[in-house]
Amino acid sequence: MLKRIITVAALAASPVLAIDEAHRARAEAMIEKSIAYLRAQQDASGGFVVNPQGPNLPAITGLVLTGALLDHNVDPADPLVTGSAAYILKFRQPDGGIYDRILPSYNTAICVSALTLLEGEEAKAAVGTGVGFLRTLQYGETAATSGEAGTQTKPVGPDHPFYGGVGYGSGGRPDNSNLNFFLQALQDAGVAHDDPAVKRAVVFLSRTQMLDATNDQAFADGSRQGGFVYSTGPNEASPGAGESKGPMIEETLSDGTVASRLRAYGSMTYAGFKSFAYARLAPDDPRVVAAKGWISRNYTLEENPGVGTDGLYYYLMTFGRAMDASGRRLSGARNDGVDVLEGDTPATRDWANDLVDRLAALQNEDGSFRSVDDRWMENNPVLITAYALIALRAATPE
Repeated sequence: MLKRIITVAALAASPVLAIDEAHRARAEAMIEKSIAYLRAQQDASGGFVVNPQGPNLPAITGLVLTGALLDHNVDPADPLVTGSAAYILKFRQPDGGIYDRILPSYNTAICVSALTLLEGEEAKAAVGTGVGFLRTLQYGETAATSGEAGTQTKPVGPDHPFYGGVGYGSGGRPDNSNLNFFLQALQDAGVAHDDPAVKRAVVFLSRTQMLDATNDQAFADGSRQGGFVYSTGPNEASPGAGESKGPMIEETLSDGTVASRLRAYGSMTYAGFKSFAYARLAPDDPRVVAAKGWISRNYTLEENPGVGTDGLYYYLMTFGRAMDASGRRLSGARNDGVDVLEGDTPATRDWANDLVDRLAALQNEDGSFRSVDDRWMENNPVLITAYALIALRAATPE
């Protein structure tokens, strides 16, 4: 059964907090060790996790580059930066995407975000064409119908469950993970919060939030969880059926009955919450209030709540980015306190300190991070170290 619903308004107001100096110093030392480890893993080609036979995932190099460049102390002329940038740019395609035969949305979005942190005309040009390509991958009125993009999506109207989403292509349906990276790329590239692509994305996000009041999909009927699931359908043949990577749960619905419902889980909830911040939904919007309520009831960094250790490092990265985006970068305010429920008792946690402590317990002596699960490639030390590095950057903004 779900824990009882307590609205954010009922929680105590958060004091203004910030990461303390001891945690900041600890995080900076961890960052330095992480970059040293990653530097030692760089291939002669400049990339990371390179497969000579291909296809390759330039997104992994993009994540490393993002983690490095978010530190203003890393010299843009550093071989870690220049090599990574050159490697990414060699995967530019005539259609504007940045990928090597597979996963065009995932790879292009992450690489665009990384390239926005670089100076230089080639990087800027790749950002521009990359954003243009990403737009064609979104399910909606302007979705591509030909070329590689046309194999990844299809034109649909606002009533279709897939409207506004972005996917891997191979699954035949969009998902919130790809949409998360898609929106991050648009935000990093300076695309306005009220752009049509962002507005379409909010439609898909609202349909993946387990909240009956604002979700018009049958799989959310009566639900008051407030968190997010993975997709509005598991495949092209089942739009509107919903999909979660977590188990089903028995939920007490808004009418008091109990029914089996898709379970909202951590990484997708923080991805959705961050995306709502980018779209500038009002703090009193019921979707924002409900997402905050889920966060307050499920706050933890020990696991990816709802799916255990699956995708833990992706979760920690998304958690950090969401907390930073909602509290500082988009609102202009600085408030690192997050309202939570410890049992039934309202409390305030300093998420940045908590995140640093959790990652410190996972870092190895060589600067890499300990794998705790192999799902979603999280047995790859370079990938999870890149995730952890970005998470640490979110906890220690300039």
